[in-house]
Amino acid sequence: MWKMDRLRKFRKKILAPVTIMFIQHHQAKHSFNMNIPMFLLPLAAVLCTLGVIYTSSVVMELFRYQLMESQLRDYSAKVGEFNAALTSVKKMESDLRTLMSYGTKDKILENVDTADMGTMDIYQIEKQIQVSMKTVASINEFLRTQKDIYLSTPRGYPIEGKMTSLFGSRANPITGRVELHRGIDIAAPSGTNVKATADGVVSFSGWNGGGGNTVVVEHGHGFSSCYAHNRANAVTVGQRIKRGETVGYVGSTGNATGSHVHYEIWQGGRVINPKQHVEVSHVP
Repeated sequence: MWKMDRLRKFRKKILAPVTIMFIQHHQAKHSFNMNIPMFLLPLAAVLCTLGVIYTSSVVMELFRYQLMESQLRDYSAKVGEFNAALTSVKKMESDLRTLMSYGTKDKILENVDTADMGTMDIYQIEKQIQVSMKTVASINEFLRTQKDIYLSTPRGYPIEGKMTSLFGSRANPITGRVELHRGIDIAAPSGTNVKATADGVVSFSGWNGGGGNTVVVEHGHGFSSCYAHNRANAVTVGQRIKRGETVGYVGSTGNATGSHVHYEIWQGGRVINPKQHVEVSHVP
């Protein structure tokens, strides 16, 4: 009886409504009240926090791409200046060749256009070319860095198949204990090609206990990826690979309950949800 009373009190407490009042500034008469059960407050706080984190990440990504777009526009304008300077140099070369074709000093002086020559500041053009060449080098370096980041960022899934386990907390199918699942599991027929999701260098290829036959690829810029439970690995340590190349074959080695690949992504030394780096195509 005592336990029932406590249970009723506890149920009454968590179901007790909490009133949230919204009041317009300088208009206290116009307000809006909302009642929600007590037990929903932690859930609402978690959802709000997740919403703020997601919105912040989207805003940062948008800002990064806008900055990149602005840099490309600036570089494009400088390339135009370089092309204009190059055109001037070619015209000067043509004019000088024409003058030299007259053969004698007298004929050259008769045909030279001094008004036009006054506008041909060869030293200024040379200086502009030097500045433009530095700009071109900067553009190449910028594009090279952006391409390296693109090629080093894991994209898509290593195989096509049914996703059987997501990233996050779950009950371990072998031990039954609740623990962090550090990647995603994708089921596929045994022997299916497991493909790298980004360019990189193989840092591990071998047996990894519960992970069975495992391949780890270092991609640069803080990224690495892991492919576990392979029937067999197809790469060796130190081997350079491209996105889409085979690193192993789907299996069920190690602590696995069926034929699948366990796929992880690490960034800056911490594991992240692979679904953050999925494009429209599931296979790179």
